[in-house]
Amino acid sequence: MNSSITTQTKSFLTKGLMPALVATAILSLGVASPALAGEDKENSPEIFPPQSHPYGKTYGAWGAEWYKWVYSFPVTKNPIQDLTGEFGSLNQSGPVWFLAGTFGGMVERTITIPTGKGIFLPIFSYFNDYPCPDATFHPAPGQTLEAFLAEGAAAVIDTATALAVQVDGVELQHPFNYRAASHLVTFTADPSWVALDSCVTGKPQKGVSDGYWVMLAPLPKGEHTIHILASSDVLVGGLLDVTYHITVAKPPHGDRDQDDDRDRDDDRDGRR
Repeated sequence: MNSSITTQTKSFLTKGLMPALVATAILSLGVASPALAGEDKENSPEIFPPQSHPYGKTYGAWGAEWYKWVYSFPVTKNPIQDLTGEFGSLNQSGPVWFLAGTFGGMVERTITIPTGKGIFLPIFSYFNDYPCPDATFHPAPGQTLEAFLAEGAAAVIDTATALAVQVDGVELQHPFNYRAASHLVTFTADPSWVALDSCVTGKPQKGVSDGYWVMLAPLPKGEHTIHILASSDVLVGGLLDVTYHITVAKPPHGDRDQDDDRDRDDDRDGRR
C-alpha cells in the first residue's frame, strides 16, 4: 500500500465516517439469476449478476446513486443512523428502492416497500469525496482525480474479511464477486453532514464509490427478511449486522408513486 492510499484511508477515518454504508437494492438488458443458495430453488429470490445493467445502470453507477441519496438527508434524519426504519421511505422514487445500514454494529429495522421495486444494497461500501481540508489529499502529479479517489476507496474496501447476505433465510453465493466501483460523479451533500465528514461542502463536489453491492429483483407481496453481515477492522466494533423486516405491499389508493407505471414497464422489459 503506497503512501497516497494510506493518507486517503486515514483522512476518511478522521472524518468519523466508517465505510459501513450498507443499503438494500430489474434489469433492462438481461435477466436476474438465482444467485442465492437454498433448498427451494424455484422460490429463491433473484439477484442480478454483478456485470449486468439493472434498470439501465451498472452496479457501480447504482452505488453512486445510492450515495447521492444518503448524502441528501440531514444528519438528524439519515437512514444510516435510523434505529427502527422510520426514515426508510424518505426520498425514495423510481424503480429501485434503497436500504441503508449502519456505521458498524447491530440494528433491526421494519419498513414497507411498494410492490414492483428493485432493492439495492451495498454489503460493505465507501465513498471517497473531494476536496478535503487536508492539504496532502490530492492527486499525484500526472494522476487524474478519478484515479486518485478510486485508489483510496479501493484501499478501504480491500479491508473486508467476511461478507454475507441472506434473503428470507437463503444465502447469497460468492458475495466477494459482487464488487463494483463508480466513475467520478458529482454530488451535493446536505450541509449538516460536515459534522461527520469534514470534506462535505454543501455544494456540488466530486466523488468515487467502491464496494460490494447486491441488486435484488422485486420481491413478491408479503413479509420478507434481509440480513446483511460484513466484517472489517475499519468498521465500528469490526462488524456490521443489519436486519430488515420488510412488508412488500401495494401502496394505498391515492398514494401511488408517480413512477409506478414506468416501473411496471421496466419490470416487464427486464424479464423479456
